[in-house]
Amino acid sequence: MKMDGKTMDITAAHIDALKELFPTVVSEGKIDFDKLRLILGDAVVDEYENYAFTWKGKSDAVRLAGSRSLGTLRPSIDESVNWDITQNLYIEGDNLEVLKLLRKAYFDKKGIKMIYIDPPYNTGNDFVYEDDFADNIANYKAITGQATKSNAETVGRYHTNWLNMMYPRLLVARTLLKDDGVIFISIDDHEVENLKKICNEVFGENNFVAQFNWKGRGGRQDSKTFAVIHEYILCYAKNIDEFDAGEEIKQGDVYPKFDEAKKRNYKTQLLRKWGSNSKRSDRPNLFYAIKAPDGSDLFPMLSEKEDGCWRWGQSRMREAIENCDIEFVKNNGVWVAYEKIYEPKEGEEDTKKYTTWIDNVGVGTGSDMLKKLFEGKVFDYPKPVDLIKLLASMANVADDDIILDFFSGSATTAHAVMQLNAEHGGSRKFIMVQLPQTTDEKSEAYKAGYKNICEIGKERIRRAGAKIGKDDIGFRVFKLDTSNIKKWDTTPMKDRGLEELVNRLNDMVDSVKADRDDLDIVFEIMLKLGLKPTYNVAKKELHGKNFYIVGDLLLLICLDKDVTVEIVEKVVADYTPGTLVLANRSLKDETALSNIELALKERKIDLRII
Repeated sequence: MKMDGKTMDITAAHIDALKELFPTVVSEGKIDFDKLRLILGDAVVDEYENYAFTWKGKSDAVRLAGSRSLGTLRPSIDESVNWDITQNLYIEGDNLEVLKLLRKAYFDKKGIKMIYIDPPYNTGNDFVYEDDFADNIANYKAITGQATKSNAETVGRYHTNWLNMMYPRLLVARTLLKDDGVIFISIDDHEVENLKKICNEVFGENNFVAQFNWKGRGGRQDSKTFAVIHEYILCYAKNIDEFDAGEEIKQGDVYPKFDEAKKRNYKTQLLRKWGSNSKRSDRPNLFYAIKAPDGSDLFPMLSEKEDGCWRWGQSRMREAIENCDIEFVKNNGVWVAYEKIYEPKEGEEDTKKYTTWIDNVGVGTGSDMLKKLFEGKVFDYPKPVDLIKLLASMANVADDDIILDFFSGSATTAHAVMQLNAEHGGSRKFIMVQLPQTTDEKSEAYKAGYKNICEIGKERIRRAGAKIGKDDIGFRVFKLDTSNIKKWDTTPMKDRGLEELVNRLNDMVDSVKADRDDLDIVFEIMLKLGLKPTYNVAKKELHGKNFYIVGDLLLLICLDKDVTVEIVEKVVADYTPGTLVLANRSLKDETALSNIELALKERKIDLRII
């Protein structure tokens, strides 16, 4: 099969998901919306006036999020640390294009547990993101060398520009989250209302978790009215029914009951949800029957006539019942289900829910830590490491989970992940994405030799890793660029010179660009096939030709010339890859391709040609 060089088709994935739910509404790859309305009981009512949140450019923003990237991520081994063993990533580039390139590799269950972002606050400064629907890669390369520019409040598109920047990035970011994943977004008063509205659209109102108030700083006493001492952090889940929030340690609880089978004291908590969002209509997925001790169906009822909902989804409920972690009590002839909460064992701690008020992390700690690390000021207003560590605990990030920050800035999130692993064990991974914005020539960072923000972020990770002192700390550096494959590079020729046009025509001779090496191509193939760029890549000579082995033989790639069916048969006899990729230039002659295809078909090995 010929590879087209494009990233994941998210629109096709959405249609497939809809087809799985309602097979009759999809015909020849298209949705019959009339049939869908009929199946849904014509729930969509056409009215002249209805609520809508819109702005100029919103439709383009949606299309931009759904478009497929033809770019690539080029490895930079010299700038990396512990390349061969690390699972961490630092990626330079426009975060929208980078997220698209990562989408297939981290889509859905393979994905990210927690995303934290601290996007531009739209205060009139520090706004460099400007997308181009026609060609965002070329646009990125054009703005890479620019300093930040103003998004002045006097401009008519002040809010519009910010919304058009955020909306497509959140749409793509959601697809990278695991089902139990969450996103935290730092924001201030300027755009908090708009941010919540677009998050309600992207993640769904029902997946809103909390709006945290962070008392991170002292208020300005020269303010006209009040001294503002807080910012906000919005939290949304990919699927609220799957998300299991972390809890903080508490002391002094009483466990009055005893489980004879488990030999542990416990207390109980009502398994049915109470308070806000406790009606069936609030959480319809959490209304279902479980079996009571007498075999009858038990539903979460608020009263005899009003349906409620359970606190857990069905998979977690099933596991708790199997583990005998549910206690059933009959009150006035009606069964009631309770969760058993066991007394912590020796060495364990009891916990309580986090609150939405954060006042134990000062914003100044971020600046102080960075100044000490660099022996001088190189970045304005870095977020505190302790804040990210706190959010990771709230997100219940496990020892082997991945945390993504696609407005990386000074790489506070990477520092926090390394610190978490050092303090609590585990191998949490980070992915940092940052636009290489130039630093101001008058700034201390520029004078210290850091010409763009990425240079600060990478150096911070190196210095923080060295200070933490673990041998396995490292990160792989990748940089966004146009495709390595000429026929995949569709950069528009408008306004290009005659010389470049001639070069483009000559590109038909060899599909690989002259200034790209084999590893550039290997990692582009990996991304386009949906393999994570953290997989190990080993170069090995097999039967006279150089092959690249990716992961545990997930992929075998050969870019050498004069490859024959005899060589391929010998290689796949020794190694059985899931997929074999050959360059078009690799084939010995015209008959080689058909013979190789036949040989691999018999062995049920997927063949891809670039």
